[in-house]
Amino acid sequence: MDEIEIPSHFLCPISLQLMRDPVTVCTGITYDRENIERWLFSCKNNTCPVTKQCLLDTDLTPNHTLRRLIQAWCTLNASLGVERIPTPKPPIDRTHIVKLLSEAKRFPEKQLKCLRRLRSIAFEGQRNKNCLESAGAIEFLASTMKNNIQEDSSTVFSEAAIEVLFHLNLSEAQLKSLINNEGIQFIESLFQVLRLGNYQSRAYATMLLRSAFEVADPIQLISVKTVLFVEIMRVLCDKISQQASKAALKLIVELCPWGRNRIKAVEGGAVSVLIELLLDASERRACELMLIALDQLCGCAEGRAELLNHGAGVAIVSKKILRISHVASDRGVRILTSICRYSANSRALHEMLQVGAVSKLCLVLQVDSSFKTKERAKEILKLHSSVWKNSPCIPVPLLSSYP
Repeated sequence: MDEIEIPSHFLCPISLQLMRDPVTVCTGITYDRENIERWLFSCKNNTCPVTKQCLLDTDLTPNHTLRRLIQAWCTLNASLGVERIPTPKPPIDRTHIVKLLSEAKRFPEKQLKCLRRLRSIAFEGQRNKNCLESAGAIEFLASTMKNNIQEDSSTVFSEAAIEVLFHLNLSEAQLKSLINNEGIQFIESLFQVLRLGNYQSRAYATMLLRSAFEVADPIQLISVKTVLFVEIMRVLCDKISQQASKAALKLIVELCPWGRNRIKAVEGGAVSVLIELLLDASERRACELMLIALDQLCGCAEGRAELLNHGAGVAIVSKKILRISHVASDRGVRILTSICRYSANSRALHEMLQVGAVSKLCLVLQVDSSFKTKERAKEILKLHSSVWKNSPCIPVPLLSSYP
C-alpha cells in the first residue's frame, strides 16, 4: 500500500504523529494533548515548544474544530486503512476529584470504589497526578491508611491507598509534610502493609518507607523497632522484585548508622539473610549494597559474631573482593578489617586462611585497588603475620607481596 500523505495541520508539532486530542495553549499553538502534557507536566517545561514563549497559563483548550476535521479525514481515508480516532473523554479536573474525595469521606461504603477511581485517574498521566495532589488526595490517602491500622485487620483499604500514593511519585517536601503531619502513624500504616499486605503492596510499602526515612528526623530513625528489620528481611527473602529488593537494601543502609539499629538489624536476622543472598548475587549494585550493609553490621560485636558463626560468611565476603567493583572490594576488606581488629580468635584466623581470605588480601596488594583498600589489607596482614606468614595455605607467588 502506498504511503498515505497526512495534511500537515493534522500533525502534532512536538512529534510527527496524527493528533488524537488536539488542544490549544495560550500562545495559540495547537498540540496533541498527550504530548504537550508530557512536555509541561512530566518534563516540567513552562514554555511553548514552537514559539518558546513562557506559558503563564497552562490551561489546555480543546480544539474541537480541528478534532472534527481529523475525524472526517480519517473517515474519508478508511479504505486506505486509516482508523477513525475516537472522541476523547473530557479531562479530569480538580473539582471532580474534590467531589469524589468528599463523597468517600461522607459515605465510608464508597471509600474502596473511590480509591480504585483515584488509581485509574493517577495512571492516566502526570497532569492527573497534579490534579490529585492539588485536590488533597495525598492527605486523604494517608488518612485512609492511618484509619486502617488495627491489629491483624484487613489491609484492603491500605493496599489500595498505598498503590495510588506510590504512583504519585511524592516529592521530598510532600514526604516531609506527611511525616510531620501524620507522624509515627504514617510509618505504622506503611509497616502494617509491609507485614500483612500482598506481594505488590509490600513492595510499594518498602519503597515508600525507604523514601520516608530518607527525609525523616533523627529521632524517627533511632526509634525504629526490631520487627521492622524482620519484615525488611522477609521482603529480601521473598524476592518480590528487583526494585523492592534494592529499596530494602538501601533502607537497611539508611537505618543502620542510627542509635542501636545495627543491633536491632542483627536481631532481625539481617546478617544471615545478607550472606545467603550474597551467595547467589551477581548484579553489581545489589552486591555493593549487601556488602555495605554487612560492613555496617560488623561495626558491632553481635554482627561480627553472626558473620563468623555462619559457615559461608568469611568465604563469600572474601570471594566478592576483586570480582565485583572497587566499592565492593573496599567494603569486603573493611569487613575483614573489623573481624581482624576486634574478633580475631584463633578459629577466625584459621578460617580466613582456609577459605582464601588471606590470599585474597595479598592479591589486593598486587592489583589495581584504591589506596585505602590496600592500606587496610596491609594492616590486616601485618597484624596477624605471626599466624599467617609461613602458612602453606598462601600460594607461593602471593607470598612476595606479604608485608
